[in-house]
Amino acid sequence: METLLPKTAAFHTLGCKLNFAETSTIARQLTAAGYEKVSFDDRAAIYVINTCSVTDNADRECKLHVKRAMKANPEGLVVIIGCYAQLKPEEISAIEGVDLVLGAKEKFNILSYLDDLRKSSTSGQIHSCEIAETDFFIGSYSIGDRTRAFLKVQDGCDYKCTYCTIPLARGISRSDTIENVVKNAKEIAAKGIKEIVLTGVNIGDYGKGEFGNKKHEHTFLDLISELDEVAGIERIRISSIEPNLLKDESIELVAQSSRFMPHFHIPLQSGSDEILKKMKRRYLTGLYSDRIAKIREVLPDACIGVDVIVGFPGETEEKFLETYNYLNSLPISYLHVFTYSERENTEAANMEGVVSIAERKKRNKMLRILSEKKKMEFYRTQIGKTLPVLWEHENRNGKMYGFTENYVRVQKPFDQNLVNQIELLTLGEILEDGSVSAKASFNAFLAKV
Repeated sequence: METLLPKTAAFHTLGCKLNFAETSTIARQLTAAGYEKVSFDDRAAIYVINTCSVTDNADRECKLHVKRAMKANPEGLVVIIGCYAQLKPEEISAIEGVDLVLGAKEKFNILSYLDDLRKSSTSGQIHSCEIAETDFFIGSYSIGDRTRAFLKVQDGCDYKCTYCTIPLARGISRSDTIENVVKNAKEIAAKGIKEIVLTGVNIGDYGKGEFGNKKHEHTFLDLISELDEVAGIERIRISSIEPNLLKDESIELVAQSSRFMPHFHIPLQSGSDEILKKMKRRYLTGLYSDRIAKIREVLPDACIGVDVIVGFPGETEEKFLETYNYLNSLPISYLHVFTYSERENTEAANMEGVVSIAERKKRNKMLRILSEKKKMEFYRTQIGKTLPVLWEHENRNGKMYGFTENYVRVQKPFDQNLVNQIELLTLGEILEDGSVSAKASFNAFLAKV
């Protein structure tokens, strides 16, 4: 590759934890090939943007970051990967400044495309397979940028939710082997990272496609049981898991474990059974309520997060209030609220009963306010308790932040010696920024083995 710059590469990730894990793995590939990793705002030879396509806003963000790269270095080569790149390669290649678009299969072979890549004055090159060809698994994990590591254990999805493009962007459900997940977890622990977050598209479906076939060779319970025995890992969190795939046995394992954190994130999407059926979700509110009740039974102080979509076609005011009242009645801790947006090649895009954009925004705001209320209620139940906090590296105006095992965000004056350390302390009061003050400290470097 002809360039006046040394071999430097910058990376920016949009979207989910899974994307962060894959970006980090690709960055390590380039580093091993002699590239120096630099900040995205630095003058780099190559800019890699890993995209998301869950919302329209993520698509627009891709274009903004292409402009950002071109501002940092107009001669830099811009490579787009990720879900948006798989779904809309031609659209992306036409963006001014884009030189290369790699699909779901090709992104892990990025090095093979760089040697002959030149700055394009027209449209960028496209290398994108049919999604049916993406039937293999590439293990990934993030490291180096955060206190915690995102460990990919599963990819793709066989569900047919009527609003979702992820199966079109990532392909069929498939899993890493337990042996490789354990190996990656040990590598992460050996680097001094205290916390691992298990991630994937549908991690509760773990075990399907583990050895290249559609059978479940292992289950999600098998996976977390193995990880619970790995020495050197101090904290493990389970990222978003479907309610129909979160079994009692898994909840009980978390309750008994010294490594798995009492923190669950369980997508709901709607509190109306009629809307859940239109979405082709694989559960109704009765099952969801049972999952929450089981968690509260064995882990009364657990943090429970919920995904919810507002403005889905057919969500009348009555159906929205059904969702609002249902969420208000549940003993949950916070919400991630998504505004429905029409996506090409999905069933929902052609459904009747379209909700106006203004109404979608209004409902989103109502649920965000409810989320804050739920979070504050949860935090108040934790005030005065003595809990271990893992401190993060960022210095925000002289303050540092960390999380308890059950995901309460805690603040104290910045102390470099505490970064990436676990401190046992008493939770004080809720502060203006929504975090909790750190009161008395007990064992400054509590190590859980």
